[in-house]
Amino acid sequence: MAEKILMCRPDYYGIKYEINPWMNMNIQADNKKALLQWENLYSILKERLQVDVKLVEPEDDVPDMVFTANAAVMYGKKAIISRFRYKERQPEEKYFADWFNNNGYEVIFMPDNIAFEGAGDALYYKNILFSGYVPRTDITAHTYLSQLLKIEVISLELVNKNFYHVDTCFCPLSDDFLIYYPKAFDSYGNKVIERYVPAEKRIIVNEEEASYFTCNAVNIGKNVVTNLTTKRFSNLLKEKGFNHIQTDMSEYMKAGGACKCLTLKI
Repeated sequence: MAEKILMCRPDYYGIKYEINPWMNMNIQADNKKALLQWENLYSILKERLQVDVKLVEPEDDVPDMVFTANAAVMYGKKAIISRFRYKERQPEEKYFADWFNNNGYEVIFMPDNIAFEGAGDALYYKNILFSGYVPRTDITAHTYLSQLLKIEVISLELVNKNFYHVDTCFCPLSDDFLIYYPKAFDSYGNKVIERYVPAEKRIIVNEEEASYFTCNAVNIGKNVVTNLTTKRFSNLLKEKGFNHIQTDMSEYMKAGGACKCLTLKI
């Protein structure tokens, strides 16, 4: 069965506010280039990798809706909808909830007082949910998710402001491999990762690669899709048996996102 991914066309994408260190309203995205980059990623997933790509309708009051990774965290046919920390993104909650309702998913809302930003801050490694906290998600969300879904949730504190969601610095791959940037986590977080992920399964990115959002990757089987990055990283992936596909995400980097941010596995 083909993997299923939710995306949103970038019809209204732009740098309309500043809610992370990458955003600068004086450095605007090129709309035509952003559309081309989105279409390239869409084509790689749909045509080349045979992913079943679903589309949610873009809305003109939420320029970041293109980053569907932040819509929800998925658990089977359950969609636990995000509670965005910043008011600028909060209208997305209803749009995404409506889409999931209309497409046969059970929609669950987080409590109003708990900030939580979906699969941007919660990623499955094996059957464990690794979740980031502090910049955009409250640690109390982890307890709520663990009790709701009856699964183990591991908390990872994000300590580098440039990596404000866990999916910017941590990417589980097939066959229990993991791409990650150690300096995005505190020493305890690194010890946790090392305890759960065997050394031979860890693919560590350096500072330069992290700055290209190399960890913000989409994994389909043995294929890994990333923003343009280094030859060193590409060789590391190939040594581990993966096919590396690179596609330019420069216009989305201006908002603090890349390949993974533009996709949500459903």
